Amino acid sequence: MTVAQALNEACARLSLARVPDFRVDAQWLLAQVLGVGRLALTLMGDTALDAAQEAAFMGFVTRRASREPLQYILGSASFMGHELLTRPGVLIPRDDTETLAQMALSRVKPGDRVLDLCCGSGNLAIAIKLGCPGALVFASDLSDEAVALSRENARRLGAEVFVSQGDLFSPHAGRLFDIIVSNPPYIPSGEIPGLQAELGFEPALALNGGADGLACYRAILAQAPRFLKPRGYLMLETGDGQAQALDALLPPGFEPWRMSRDLSGLPRAVETRRKD
Repeated sequence: MTVAQALNEACARLSLARVPDFRVDAQWLLAQVLGVGRLALTLMGDTALDAAQEAAFMGFVTRRASREPLQYILGSASFMGHELLTRPGVLIPRDDTETLAQMALSRVKPGDRVLDLCCGSGNLAIAIKLGCPGALVFASDLSDEAVALSRENARRLGAEVFVSQGDLFSPHAGRLFDIIVSNPPYIPSGEIPGLQAELGFEPALALNGGADGLACYRAILAQAPRFLKPRGYLMLETGDGQAQALDALLPPGFEPWRMSRDLSGLPRAVETRRKD
């Protein structure tokens, strides 16, 4: 079987399984097997696969046809130009979250103490530390798997991030921060069964935001005043239509929310600042 034949067969199978962007996904999977860049495949159409390569590729295609996320199969995902390890049990970093990362990087300065709550793979904390090496960056997550992966990603990328296990602010008693960021679970629980099939492979703990999707926001906003310095920033990723709902949850002593849109033009991240 040649590269071209393998791609054609994979595309047919993935299309039948209604995989979004099936052609691009097939290319990524075959590039992974062959150890080449995806665009290099365009020059390799007549190259023959050996038996091991063919078996590995078709195994990947079978997994993707089951709607397992591409990033879990490849074992990595790109975020803010950094390649992060991914694995089942931990939320996959998404391009949308780069809006929140850019918001934080526009505010952070050397010497600042930064906290990333619900850190998942560590993508936000690592991007902030690498973007501002002089900042002191902490991160935490309730999931042991997320904590382990965050530490591994930080170590691989040379980012000194202090990662703890615990529920929201519980590992950070007695600390005050200049910036707190979070991409918390925010999908209303009733909407989860109807979402794209790939989300069924990701941890419910990182997705389920309670009945209205705002449960984690309420907990963060209730506790943030005890952990944020005067004039410190609180920054949150939001789901569709949630930015306005957060107005009612804003604690006294904070400035009105400021909103940033993602590349699709949707409200994706909000920030507020604690008053003096």
